[in-house]
Amino acid sequence: MAVDADSDASEAAGGETVTASVIGGSGFTGGELLRLLAGHPNVEISEVTSRSKAGKSVGSVHPPLRGTDLRFTEPDDLESVDVLFAATPHGVSMSQIDDFFDIAETVVDLSADFRLNTEEQYEEWYDGHDAPEYLEKAEYALPEINRENLEGAELIAGGGCNATATILGLYPLVEAGIVDGDQQIVVDVKVGSSEGGAGGGEASSHPERSGVVRPYAPTGHRHEAEIEQFLGTSVAFTCHAVDMIRGASATSHVFPSGPVSKGDLWKAYRGSYEDEPFVRMAAGGSGVYRYPEPKAVAGTNLAEVGFELDPSNKRVVVFSAIDNMMKGSAGQAVHAANIALGFEETAGLEFAGLHPVGAP
Repeated sequence: MAVDADSDASEAAGGETVTASVIGGSGFTGGELLRLLAGHPNVEISEVTSRSKAGKSVGSVHPPLRGTDLRFTEPDDLESVDVLFAATPHGVSMSQIDDFFDIAETVVDLSADFRLNTEEQYEEWYDGHDAPEYLEKAEYALPEINRENLEGAELIAGGGCNATATILGLYPLVEAGIVDGDQQIVVDVKVGSSEGGAGGGEASSHPERSGVVRPYAPTGHRHEAEIEQFLGTSVAFTCHAVDMIRGASATSHVFPSGPVSKGDLWKAYRGSYEDEPFVRMAAGGSGVYRYPEPKAVAGTNLAEVGFELDPSNKRVVVFSAIDNMMKGSAGQAVHAANIALGFEETAGLEFAGLHPVGAP
């Protein structure tokens, strides 16, 4: 039996109820996606697929969904729905995209398969592309930089979590002209173990992950391609695996070509994010959490962004923090789908987080 949202809540959120299925629903991101859709006022979940978990209850794999009557099914016999979410490994969606559009009018892909603009980029950063004709049809799922193009979009491409955190931190500087492509930018991202997925292997196991600050992509991380594509500037990008479960925290060091004041920075960030429902500023205020912190946004679709000015070194230090499985994946996907389908942007995404909590 499907999970059906309350009709009154649907009317309040705007738009009609749509049917949705999730392919690859047994992973961490699939679980977050299901959690959001199960509470979405405009969505009725039809099917959830998983070859490895077929026949099992969704709640047996994702504890927050205990009590629902959803069960995993095989992905081969999906019925038609309004929107299809694909939470599959890289390479799956591009090989099955024609089949996906036979099933649904709107496809939201959470993998890396349609994030980049050209076949040449996939040759350089991945292993090529099986369906390059779809690349120009795909719209990047980050509403803060691509909202207008998401309206009515049929193919939505979820952004990478590290790229999302970095882009959100640097985007206002690009829009304000403080960054124009000539500056040196050094980005260090620290990420939690959930980025490796439910089958992350030895490097993501607790004994190996506990207590570490481990560089795992000192250079050449694939998310650089997204950052450069959407910001129009190159970055020196490094990733560390750290001892947390959820979260991506980006610290970006920017060396502007000319003088920049704190007033300039506040104007830039407020200009970009003042009206954004899922971005909030944390820039050196009072209290323990003075700057963006993954723990403060765990479980939410919120991004925290902040900065500090270092006049002695002519440097701007930018901080940005997200939950990698939410704003960096499932939450971003639902936010983008809301816009594409004409729903309230915040529908299904209102959870504001908890405090205090354990390690995110």
